[in-house]
Amino acid sequence: MLDVDKINFDDKGLIPAIVQDYYTDEVLTLAYMNKESLGISIKEKRTCFFSRSRQELWRKGETSGNTQEIVSITADCDKDALVVKVIKKGPACHLGNESCFSFPVYEDERNDKFDFENLYRLLEQRKDEMPEGSYTTYLFEKGKDKILKKIGEECTEVIIGAMKEDKNETVYEIADVCYHLMVLMVNDGISVKDVKDELASRHIIDHKIKQETMK
Repeated sequence: MLDVDKINFDDKGLIPAIVQDYYTDEVLTLAYMNKESLGISIKEKRTCFFSRSRQELWRKGETSGNTQEIVSITADCDKDALVVKVIKKGPACHLGNESCFSFPVYEDERNDKFDFENLYRLLEQRKDEMPEGSYTTYLFEKGKDKILKKIGEECTEVIIGAMKEDKNETVYEIADVCYHLMVLMVNDGISVKDVKDELASRHIIDHKIKQETMK
């Protein structure tokens, strides 16, 4: 482990800290630490920064409750910048956004990649606008009973594909299940974050159980 005394703080005694989501690698914010706040962060295992505007220490979440549990802190090759990986509780941004970096300045077409958050937002848009001819609109119009029926049907198709040991068919049917599950989530107001948080809590429990069994 790198000795804190070997970290290169700038002439104001500060070092930039890039805070990153442990599970998704999403960059959450850029803040600054001094030697004292870094020491507090390591001791308490929660992010503590130095406010350049207020000229004082501040613990993330001390007023909002949106805390950040530290998993690791890594210095760059020049030891004058830090990456802090955290498990966050609540949005990282004071505007209520999950990340402070939410205002695109430039995007190459290659950045238009699929993720579940984007699909969720698209399904929310479909629910709000209900465009004619959309299968998603059809599901929302028919209501929860229809959505649940489709989830049951698609789960059966996954089982059939898996029993046949047909990987392509199984993947196709799993994708159908995921889509219909997300329609249900939007219908019932369950966010992707809700599911991630539940899985994260199970990951921590599983990790502890695994450690106990290895003793």
